[in-house]
Amino acid sequence: MSPTRAVRDVVLVDAARTPFGKAGASGIYAETRADDLVVAVFRELLRRNPNLSPDRIDDVAVAATTQIGDQGLTLGRTAGLLAGFPSSVPGQSVDRMCAGAMTAVTNLSSGIGVGAYDVVVAGGVEHMGRHPMGEGMDPNPRLIAEKLVDPEALFMGKTAENLHDRFPHLTKARADEYALRSQEKTAKAYADGLIQPDLVAVATRGATLGWGIASADEPPRPETTLEGLGSLKTPFRSHGRVTAGNAAGLNDGATGAILASEEVADELGLTKKLRLVSFAFAGVEPEVMGIGPVPSTQKALAKAGLTIDDIGLFEVNEAFAVQVLAFLDHYGIADDDPRVNPMGGAIAVGHPLASSGIRLMAYLAKQFELHPEVEYGLTTMCIGLGMGGTVIWQNPNHGKDA
Repeated sequence: MSPTRAVRDVVLVDAARTPFGKAGASGIYAETRADDLVVAVFRELLRRNPNLSPDRIDDVAVAATTQIGDQGLTLGRTAGLLAGFPSSVPGQSVDRMCAGAMTAVTNLSSGIGVGAYDVVVAGGVEHMGRHPMGEGMDPNPRLIAEKLVDPEALFMGKTAENLHDRFPHLTKARADEYALRSQEKTAKAYADGLIQPDLVAVATRGATLGWGIASADEPPRPETTLEGLGSLKTPFRSHGRVTAGNAAGLNDGATGAILASEEVADELGLTKKLRLVSFAFAGVEPEVMGIGPVPSTQKALAKAGLTIDDIGLFEVNEAFAVQVLAFLDHYGIADDDPRVNPMGGAIAVGHPLASSGIRLMAYLAKQFELHPEVEYGLTTMCIGLGMGGTVIWQNPNHGKDA
């Protein structure tokens, strides 16, 4: 006789992250290990959630795009041990390039849904200063020789230029204007104290900076102007449109989240910041990977029985401004729609590759708290080698008094 199973609701209990740093010798994390960034986040999650005994954690998944050196050795296991999780708590590593942390969340959430787990911890990290994207990479030459992948697909900036080519009405001027708004919204979110509560202070050291405490994101440039953006070089193509100003930078940072079945969260007295509705990943032509969030969102909406009109808040990862504009353009959403990235995004705050998916979720959770009138929101991102990922969430605060 087959056992009876009911699909369980999954909630995001809490999410936190390190401040994001600039990659390189002068960045705040130049001499900080990647796994120690994860450990700092995990310890903070336990401190913030004292009702959760670590021995209740059923699995840990940590993502990294470049799984080498201090980002290798099955990070979910090693970071868990370093953070003080009991040796009985297993762990794993995940890789889906930029959507690593998003995939860690969806993989573990699936386990909760079918009853394999009650409580899990997901995370993501990228130390692009210590491990540049593609370090140690050895692509099979047949990918290019047999024309399975356009050579430009291996260079993210070139894929963004290709997206401008495909949609010529998405001009550099629009990209620069979008980038400026990201900086402005980030500055306002900091001024309003919306970002700081989810940041984990990290002790740092460096040959240039000495000892210090990282307590705020390093990449934002609140002094940005349209004139300044317009004067930047286009490194991926002569007379191109993609610049350092309308794209996310090279960054270091880590994120983490606790997820649980809703009944277990209630049993333990844990908070419920997001309720999972559906998720989907989709593939697209690798040379225009920035369009990936369009089909992944279509799939996720269909699985949820929703339409784009049901979504009241959007957290779209800003790998490149043109990628966000392509998503908005497809769905008939204005470039400056206030529902989109209301606290700014990766163009300002940074994009440490595999960690960013949970940063999007933390931002959405804050907006859900501020907007109980909104029932549904989504987090979405483009993914290297031609993919997109989307997670649709329900607001547990919906209907409650503001």
